[in-house]
Amino acid sequence: MAIIHRTTLTPTKLELLTAWLPSRPWYPGADGTPVLSRNGGFRLDDPRGAVGIEFLVVTDVSGGGPVAYHVPLSYRGAPLEGAEEALIGTSEHGVLGRRWIYDGAHDPVLVAELLALLQKRAEPQAQSLSDTPDPTVVVHFDGTGTEAVAGAAPATVAEGPDGTRVTLEGDRRPALRVTRVLRPADGPPSDASGHVTAGWRTPDGGELRAVFASLVTTGS
Repeated sequence: MAIIHRTTLTPTKLELLTAWLPSRPWYPGADGTPVLSRNGGFRLDDPRGAVGIEFLVVTDVSGGGPVAYHVPLSYRGAPLEGAEEALIGTSEHGVLGRRWIYDGAHDPVLVAELLALLQKRAEPQAQSLSDTPDPTVVVHFDGTGTEAVAGAAPATVAEGPDGTRVTLEGDRRPALRVTRVLRPADGPPSDASGHVTAGWRTPDGGELRAVFASLVTTGS
């Protein structure tokens, strides 16, 4: 169970993401500096209790209209070997000390737990409360291809304008598709055997939902 500490993080997540987001190929924001706010998300527990796992929604209002981004984050007490390019930055946690914060699509612990979530083997947790399930996060899984992805490790991570694809080990080349730009009108891929939807708040107080990630087991 992850313990949520009521403390400071310096620099903050938003400060780190403001510098990092414009470097992403899926960030279609206007030229200049993003203007970000935190608007939702959820967490998963690392069974070993070593890595913090969060699926964060931030909204950028620097352009013509608000754009919501999904940023999976992993928090570690030491650098993740071989993941230098995925490092968003380091921050000082008021209780835990220095934390290395990564784009979680490149972190094998987060990927494993996201896979478990998509197969209904993990329970989503509230973003800001300890030991509290989040019933608003909904998983759809048809049960197909379970044996193809059970215990599969990430083999490659590809970033593109439409999001991030994490291809897993296995003959059928199963993959996780991580949505980055959240659009409520977009449904899950037609070849997905599972997907997870969650909600977030708009800057004006509205509520929206979209697909955060999906599991493809057809090798497509």
